Amino acid sequence: MTEASQFLILHGAPIVFVSVFLEQMGLPLPVVPLLLAAGALSMTGQFDFLPGLGLTVLACLAADTFWFYLGRYRGDRVLGLLCRISLEPDSCVRRTQNVFTRYGLRGVVVAKFVPGLSTVAPPLAGMSGVGIQRFLLADGLGSVLYGGIFMCLGYLFSSQIQQVASALGNLGGGLVRLLIGLGVVYIGFKYWQRQRILKELRMARITAVELRRRQEAGELLAILDLRSAAELARDPTLIPGAIHLAAEEVERRHQEIPRDREVVAYCSCPNEVSSARVALLLRRKGIARVRPLLGGINAWRDLNYPLEPVSLAPKGLGTISTLAREAKSAEGDTVVDERPKRRAA
Repeated sequence: MTEASQFLILHGAPIVFVSVFLEQMGLPLPVVPLLLAAGALSMTGQFDFLPGLGLTVLACLAADTFWFYLGRYRGDRVLGLLCRISLEPDSCVRRTQNVFTRYGLRGVVVAKFVPGLSTVAPPLAGMSGVGIQRFLLADGLGSVLYGGIFMCLGYLFSSQIQQVASALGNLGGGLVRLLIGLGVVYIGFKYWQRQRILKELRMARITAVELRRRQEAGELLAILDLRSAAELARDPTLIPGAIHLAAEEVERRHQEIPRDREVVAYCSCPNEVSSARVALLLRRKGIARVRPLLGGINAWRDLNYPLEPVSLAPKGLGTISTLAREAKSAEGDTVVDERPKRRAA
């Protein structure tokens, strides 16, 4: 029996509760192996299955309720915090929003099984206005499935898990050091990748003050709102003249974005990583003049600049070309009427 198993036998209940709670709060702890080990030990009567499952559910509900109310009353700040502490902040938030758009509260259950998403889902549920009773019902179901499935797997495959644990124990501290080293390398690579993207576009970013000044000067700009549909439903306002295009649609619809003017892209995360990634993609597609908005829509809102309801915004990227022709016509350019002329009677 390994030292880890012995420690779990002696302090099983507190270890399971604290580990699951901290993991649901956002710390990258290896909870799944712990639940598998707890299930395997319950097979031999060295761990109580039902109390362990109950503590797992209680830990999930406690952490998720905390995030839920933070999202309800401090939504934008909570997402900003998650953007700063996560290795893949924007993509994590965006994936969770897409899950909400497709599955609703069922997304809370699905998110439990995806690392990172389980932390983002509760504040997004709070921001969406879902009632606490409905949230706790969905979250409780997800927590029961999350803890129950992995503990049952450990129970059913207890002999195999004990063999693996014994083999890992025979390898000694070398394997542990190797795993820690690989984890450090992975975290370092993701951090370097993130900083490289931001550095490549740091000089190209445009501030909210500069964007507003250029709008007031009447410059032709293509402004893209890259937020997800779920986030737009929660906050149905756009920067004046902006057209909504979810980041996931850019690859498919980039041909609709005009090449004859500067493109400004913004999202809601303060680190503007999503808009930076989209800017790099558009540059590879031949759109050279593309700039992320520094601070995203929150920076615009903080300066009390005007916003327009989605209902008053242009309905698609195709309207950009129409706006361009109208602007040229206002400047005195000749617009050719391409409609077929009627024959004289």
